[in-house]
Amino acid sequence: METPPVTSVSKAALRTGWVLSILPCLLLLFSSVMKIIHPPQLDEGFTKMGIPVSLALGLGVLELACTVIYLIPRTAVLGAILLTGYMGGAILTHVRIGEGVVPHVFFGVALWGGLWLREVRLRALLPLR
Repeated sequence: METPPVTSVSKAALRTGWVLSILPCLLLLFSSVMKIIHPPQLDEGFTKMGIPVSLALGLGVLELACTVIYLIPRTAVLGAILLTGYMGGAILTHVRIGEGVVPHVFFGVALWGGLWLREVRLRALLPLR
């Protein structure tokens, strides 16, 4: 017996989805703004990670653009895909220097979990059974 397709999302799922989506986005927005305004501590962090400081502005703009795309409901799936790639790069960077990656993995889970809770089309594509 086949289950009927989901045509709407409950208010509770929608609210929970937005909370799960907004929390990592706030941190991503903060991170991107810090890369754009370039405080003195940024140089130390980039040097520690082995990333040229000259890439800070470009990475900040990229991170900001991906986050904004994710926050717009019509483009949220594309934004989640882009942020998954961005977070993959962050995970690789932290693995390379011997730091933990658990927070980055939780970011990805929260981004996709929040989107799954609030997006009917994604639920149809990835049904949990």
